[in-house]
Amino acid sequence: MTDDTFTTTNSGQPVASDQHSQSVGNDGSIVLTDHYLIEKLAQFNRERVPERVVHAKGGGAFGHFETTGDVSHYTRAALFQPGVDTKLVIRFSSVAGEQGSPDTWRDPRGFAIKFYTSEGNYDLVGNNTPVFFIKDGIKFPDFIRSQKRLPGSHLRDNTMQWDFWTLSPESAHQVTWLMGDRGIPSSWRHMNGYGSHTYQWINADGERFWVKYHFHTDQGHDVLTQDQADQIAGQDADLHIRDLYAAIERGDFPTWTLKVQVMPYEDAKTYRFNPFDLTKVWPHEDYPEIEVGRLTLDTNPENYFAQIEQVAFAPSNFVPGIDASPDKMLQARIFSYADAHRYRVGTNYQQLPVNAPQSEVHSYSKEGAMNYSFPPASKPVYAPNSFGGPHADPARAADAGGWRSDGELVRSAVTLHAEDDDFGQANDLVNKVMDQEQRDRLALNVIGHVAQVTNPEIRDRAVQYWKHVDAWLGAQVEAGLPPIKKVDEPGEQLSEPTPAVGDWAQDHVAVPAGK
Repeated sequence: MTDDTFTTTNSGQPVASDQHSQSVGNDGSIVLTDHYLIEKLAQFNRERVPERVVHAKGGGAFGHFETTGDVSHYTRAALFQPGVDTKLVIRFSSVAGEQGSPDTWRDPRGFAIKFYTSEGNYDLVGNNTPVFFIKDGIKFPDFIRSQKRLPGSHLRDNTMQWDFWTLSPESAHQVTWLMGDRGIPSSWRHMNGYGSHTYQWINADGERFWVKYHFHTDQGHDVLTQDQADQIAGQDADLHIRDLYAAIERGDFPTWTLKVQVMPYEDAKTYRFNPFDLTKVWPHEDYPEIEVGRLTLDTNPENYFAQIEQVAFAPSNFVPGIDASPDKMLQARIFSYADAHRYRVGTNYQQLPVNAPQSEVHSYSKEGAMNYSFPPASKPVYAPNSFGGPHADPARAADAGGWRSDGELVRSAVTLHAEDDDFGQANDLVNKVMDQEQRDRLALNVIGHVAQVTNPEIRDRAVQYWKHVDAWLGAQVEAGLPPIKKVDEPGEQLSEPTPAVGDWAQDHVAVPAGK
């Protein structure tokens, strides 16, 4: 049988054999001059880029965003003008787990979107929670290390997690969210996404507004209990990747409705708590949601590595009409994400097809690893120049963002607003959002997690932590914790094994919409 498709080396030469190395005789030594063997093995050794330090396990898809509302009086960004349809790629992920970790671990989920706009790429890097554990980026490496593995045993450790959380009371709101029903979504399709940070929108007249993004799932909220999640982890560790791929493959395209909260620029100066604090939400009664449009996922990746593993989202990717805010976590991420991509994927990661903008690029960046896109030799490589090279255009960039800031350089935790406490919104979540059944499940989840803490002092701090969140909840946790058992006793367990459950697919916990 004749086949016109023949194997070549990476540089295009035909290959004599895919099956047999060159050797000195039938049973002799393999020779170094078999350059295809060397290329094949060397390429194989380098197939993997380092996994992400955080958000290592994930999946994604392609789709588009259609702006159906009119928010043009808040932002001049091209993608948010009425009727505009913008292509995008999205990546969902867990936060603390490694590449092989189960999809159903109790963990926040990443919700990162790259919009291929007519003005360049706009990346919105968020989670399925509207808040986060910390409010200052200087603590982020420590937080992530506390959620990873011990350096000696290489085991995950609840004692380490609760040590960090109880010494960082600003984590209370996010930990309450995490330990509640929405801590384990049944699928990526059945969870909300949030920009989480406060961002800045600027309209065509240069007026500035503060904004928060909320992507509401149109599939309805659906979550797993801890027992269900534990059982699934041993049966289908890739449940969420499989679910999203299968839904799109059968034409059941998931959608989300984007709504935003908009705060007038001047309101932030006198609001009752710091509106740029990532551990806080804005009450909807103060700033109601405004509908913007609909996000649809309708295309699976053709190659997971090229299009999902190498996709690189960076909060520094803004477009005209959208800018940063004084959120300290956001400002730290503006540096750290792009820097991580340059290390993990390569200096010119933005030239890869999945990361390349679909608008024109006129950059003075040059050379470096993986650089395969370059201007004609006649174009200058410096600015300013006298030979027709690109020049900055403040009007096109709409460089009207920013905010007034004046003061001494300080390292301060001083509160400037009346309600800048750490536990108030966590208490609201427990008592104003959750019903009694949800509160009961929250208490059981916390008890099961804290029961694995082996240090008495840290366990006591955890009890006090929950008493600060809510007196009833703290009392439930205190009463429900078993005595600490020594870890070196043969056959002993720190907590009871998870009981078996029935068919998880028929027994999810439905969460009311709009919360």
